[in-house]
Amino acid sequence: MQPTTSSLEATIDALSRELALIVAPDSRIEWADPRAERHGLRAAAELRAAVVPGCETKLDELLRQAATEPVGGWELPLVLAGKPVTLSFSARALDGRIALVGNFVPQGYAEAIGEAARAVQEIVDLNRQLARQKTRLEESNKAIRALHAELEQHADRLRSSAEVKSRLVAGVSHEFRTPLHSILGLSRLLLAASDGPLNDEQQTQVAFIRDSAEELSRMINDMLDLSRLDAGNAPIRAARFALPDFWAALRGTMRPLVRESGGVELLFDPAPDVGLETDQGKLAQILRNLIANALKFTERGAVRVSARVDGEELRVLVEDTGIGIAADDQARVFEEFVQIDGALQRAATGTGLGLPLAKKLAEALGGRIELESTPGVGSTFCVTVPLEHAEIDAFRKLEVAASQPDPTRAPVLVVEDDRSAVFVYERYLSMAGFQVLPARTTEDARKVLEQVRPSAILLDVMLEREDTWNFLADIKRDPATNDIPVLVCTVMNRESRARALGADEFWLKPVDEDKLIRKLQVLAAGRGAKVLVVDDEPAARYLIKKFLEATPYQLLEAADGDTGVQLALSERPDVILLDFLLENMTAFDVIDQLKADPRTRPIPVIIVTSHALPVEDRQRLAESTEAILSKEHLSRELAINRIRDALRHAGIREQPPANERGGA
Repeated sequence: MQPTTSSLEATIDALSRELALIVAPDSRIEWADPRAERHGLRAAAELRAAVVPGCETKLDELLRQAATEPVGGWELPLVLAGKPVTLSFSARALDGRIALVGNFVPQGYAEAIGEAARAVQEIVDLNRQLARQKTRLEESNKAIRALHAELEQHADRLRSSAEVKSRLVAGVSHEFRTPLHSILGLSRLLLAASDGPLNDEQQTQVAFIRDSAEELSRMINDMLDLSRLDAGNAPIRAARFALPDFWAALRGTMRPLVRESGGVELLFDPAPDVGLETDQGKLAQILRNLIANALKFTERGAVRVSARVDGEELRVLVEDTGIGIAADDQARVFEEFVQIDGALQRAATGTGLGLPLAKKLAEALGGRIELESTPGVGSTFCVTVPLEHAEIDAFRKLEVAASQPDPTRAPVLVVEDDRSAVFVYERYLSMAGFQVLPARTTEDARKVLEQVRPSAILLDVMLEREDTWNFLADIKRDPATNDIPVLVCTVMNRESRARALGADEFWLKPVDEDKLIRKLQVLAAGRGAKVLVVDDEPAARYLIKKFLEATPYQLLEAADGDTGVQLALSERPDVILLDFLLENMTAFDVIDQLKADPRTRPIPVIIVTSHALPVEDRQRLAESTEAILSKEHLSRELAINRIRDALRHAGIREQPPANERGGA
């Protein structure tokens, strides 16, 4: 159906044109003017076929939109006479079809459009590839998540099994100890003839009972120690001691184990005169196990114990002339409940826990045990441990850092004798913006309190050989410290007593990390100095707010000078951060109002500005403010240090973050 001449001419005349087309909604050309025909766009052809590949959707959208409303300036790249060109089409609906009038865009632009179209097509292809890759990755990710969930289930089961095992061992061992102690006590009473003498046969029988009970008691102690080590509940009690003194005590302890029948000598070479700082009890337990083991499996000859210092390590050798251990069995002797088969091994009593326990204890001290052995010749066990346990050095560094208060962090006094627990507190409290002040004794804690006023005190009331209950009572009795919050964190449920003595919180270990941090942040914020920020730029106020996060300061905000002055009167901030140029006033106007009122006159003011101030303005401000800071160079450290300086100059010495009595 051809359009009427009048309607066609009216439509075409209404538009500026280079060529004109009438197309059906499916892009089939129903009419083309002579210029369009010269470019190969003829009736009955598909306009879509002339579109640059990858741009077909632009044509579809043009036809769809023009069917409902006039469209202008719609650029569409076409291939005409074998060359890409771009036309800017205007279009409108005409009797159920679309009238198109196109203007040629300059050739350079058209070529760029063609290049862009090709780039678009490449991007489309790349997107398809990426979509396929994404699908494959999502499938792989689902498989990995399923595997991860399965592994988590296995890990949970293993953790549960390990916990059940540890609880079972600990529970059963403790239950065994009570009747064992009774057996040992009664057998010793009988052998001491406290209720009448025993005949020789009875003495022999009771001696066997006592020896068996002692062996069972040692076995239970070893099981308990292994259980603690596996669970990570064996704290290091490192202390300084002299090796010669330790050597003499060890020699005296082991002498009674030498069989009276002879045949085996226990020899201790002189120990080097050196000091150690490690867990003396654990080191003694390692060597006792190794020496007892050597005596047990040596029928003739000697067991020799010697020591030497090698750099920063102590090396102790336990050499015997016993039956030796085959190469294939040397790794197995450090496994729990393993005993090597042999006549002498079967004759010797034991559970196979001594060497595994010694190995784990050595590792807990940061050392190791090495074994060299030849069957029929003998064995040499070498224990190597650091002269100074790693915890000592780390704890010393922590104490040094604590002796230099950090003005950007709220101090927390941690009274805890377990160094590993202190390290745990230090790790997550430092990340939350607190400074840990460690104290392993109540005496150390009292010394810290003489120098620093902490935001809070974390107290373990089960310190070894310490009366921490009196320390808690003293803290709450002393007017200088009774308002410091005390959080009791311990393993024994003594909440009622702790509360009665004034503890602010009572938590059983292990303490939930997030809960502790939230509590300390509330306590610190509630006791901090007030900082008023007066700035009409929300971004500037937000930045300072972020700078002061995780500090003890309370932040007040004002978006204009009048509000800032009102807040200064009502809230009495300890320091004011004031923008130089505010809406409708300057810092001079605000300062004049503050200085005019005796209630706000003493408040120190810090100018924060993004403007380059004239020399005369800087001089005038310097007379009435604490400091002038550039927003360009403003940082968390600079802001906090200037706030602290202002507080110090104002005589505010006991409020965080300075926290030092008698001056900073």
